[in-house]
Amino acid sequence: MTGTSGSRPRISDEQRRARLGERHLLVPARRAESVEQVADAVVGLHATDAATVYLSACARLAEPSAAEVERALYDDVTLVKLLSMRRTIFAVTEGFAPFVSSSTARAIAARERATLVKHLRDFAEGWDEARLARTELAVLAALEVRGEATTAELSADVPALRETMLMAEGKPYEARQSVGSRLLRLLASDGHVRRCRPRGSWLSSNYPYAPVRQWPELPVRESKAEVARRWLASYGPATVEDLKWWTGWTLGDTRRALADVGAQEVAMGDGVAGVVLPGDVGVVRASGPWAALLPALDPTVMGWRGRDWYLRAEDVPALFDRAGNAGPTVWWDGRVVGGWAQRADGELVWRLLSDVGAEAEAAVAAEAVRLAGWLGEVRVTPRIRTPLERELVR
Repeated sequence: MTGTSGSRPRISDEQRRARLGERHLLVPARRAESVEQVADAVVGLHATDAATVYLSACARLAEPSAAEVERALYDDVTLVKLLSMRRTIFAVTEGFAPFVSSSTARAIAARERATLVKHLRDFAEGWDEARLARTELAVLAALEVRGEATTAELSADVPALRETMLMAEGKPYEARQSVGSRLLRLLASDGHVRRCRPRGSWLSSNYPYAPVRQWPELPVRESKAEVARRWLASYGPATVEDLKWWTGWTLGDTRRALADVGAQEVAMGDGVAGVVLPGDVGVVRASGPWAALLPALDPTVMGWRGRDWYLRAEDVPALFDRAGNAGPTVWWDGRVVGGWAQRADGELVWRLLSDVGAEAEAAVAAEAVRLAGWLGEVRVTPRIRTPLERELVR
């Protein structure tokens, strides 16, 4: 990384918030025409909760539409889901996917395989690595014939998928896990299968699977550098720890990737050291104040480990769960200022946690109308339930 403590350019918190609004396509004038543009702008869309991809994308689309997201995910397959950064499922563009796969996903898949082999040996009968491999081949062969199928449908072709593992036997949280669900998850992690259009609405997690060609094996170091480059372009300035946290890499790998892209040191906010891409120190002109209603696990709120420049510490208990996952948030001009929820009757409700003025309140209300307009009759309950979200839906 380049720069010395005495020569670091300074990028204020106000400038960071301006960059956030412009680069994450949250300023109305910057909204995108396609889901692919959105995914690249934020590097990847969180996809652990099926609803998050749609809500995050439509918050940034000039013409929000669930059909546009479905086109990219299931018709054109230009947006693909990978178990990757922080062992979280991200939806990334197909051009970026090989870099994510080589830099992060393959290592996670290897750990997933080792864990499943251990669980099968410990908690199921008659399983070892050889039987797992035979079963995987049988599943892939069945998928080639069917084209696509759910785990339940594949169990008719491969009965071994119906077997279970008794986890935590004798404990209050004892449970049986399906071998089939774990094995399909592993095949997806390995890049052998992809999730197709879910059975039911776009909120459903009942995915059929289809075979898919594997991504090319790119050099790991070059792939990490490309991930770091794209992340800095969207999230910089940021700390080294921010990138380490976001990716789940080791500190050594993080520093190496930043060095490989020639990251430049800057001073942020109160003088904390940060990094940007080489030369990315110019002033970003904000297009005007903006409001947004972002969903649980939105990539913007989950984009940095250090959040004090856009999130007040006293608001965290209301807006995050105990595991550190963000619930639905209300934004005004680069800051989190409240939370929102959808009630059973479809009404969108929100609460501001600080006095932001009449202009902000009117802008938030307009965004709620915009969100309700494309949701229509759809009802969304996030998997991440936070204290404020639960309180708002009572």
